[in-house]
Amino acid sequence: MTGRAPRFGILLTYAEASRHGVAAVAQHAERLGFDLLTAWDHIHTGGPELEVWTALTWAAASTTRIAVAPNVLAPFHRHPLVVAKMAETLDRLSGGRLILGYGSGGRPEEAEALGLDAGSARKAQTLGEAIELTRRAWEGRVGDFDGRFFRAHGANLEPRPERRIPIWAGTYGPRAVELTGRLADGWLPSMFRLPLDEAVALRGRLRGAAAGAGRDPDGVVCAYNLQATVDPAQRSTPQRIAGSAGEVAEGLAEIVRRGFTHLILVPAGDGFEQRERLAADVLPAVRQLVG
Repeated sequence: MTGRAPRFGILLTYAEASRHGVAAVAQHAERLGFDLLTAWDHIHTGGPELEVWTALTWAAASTTRIAVAPNVLAPFHRHPLVVAKMAETLDRLSGGRLILGYGSGGRPEEAEALGLDAGSARKAQTLGEAIELTRRAWEGRVGDFDGRFFRAHGANLEPRPERRIPIWAGTYGPRAVELTGRLADGWLPSMFRLPLDEAVALRGRLRGAAAGAGRDPDGVVCAYNLQATVDPAQRSTPQRIAGSAGEVAEGLAEIVRRGFTHLILVPAGDGFEQRERLAADVLPAVRQLVG
């Protein structure tokens, strides 16, 4: 346990946005008390996708409280200085509601579609350079940056952010997770790629890396993307939580007990119905179970 009260977010999918509209989904989540709205960053997948920054900007403009976060940006889609500028503007216009999610690569076919080397684009060093350059831009100290993957010369981005915008990293390999512990404000893996036992083991590496860098390990948020479905006919697996409201609540509470305090719930079936069932019957029970 971390002592943090759990927070809950949702994933905005293309299917739901096309059916109901981005604003309607965001407003529904906010009315129900969810803390965070996220969306994937995919450009080329063989199917329809949202452009994440446009969608999140629309969502933030349609709401007043809920935070927004890309889940997560592939560093090679946008130069970190462009991301730094985009992030400062959206955070300022939304009243400080942005969490900047960065990933360690994305899908190889997306890098290849952009004419990039897929292997290099997925290296932890790419993510490290992206985070470092973004932070430098926000702090007004870009100077001459000659990295392996990114370069910048004499850039001056104004205005600077009005607060420290949190950066969460979606990472999986040991080196990338350790880099997250050293540099990022939060960690955001997905249950369908990293089952809970494996995530807990890597969380130990993250906390060790944070401590080794002179940081407070408790200061690094551990978040988790997962599918949670309230349906008594379904059962949980290592990749998802499902069952009755009580079973889902106990499954989510166990994840919180093991150190993941920010749970991003991925809809299955009717997103509106599932969010309402989660908000009414599951999330209050989770808070009681871990309180």
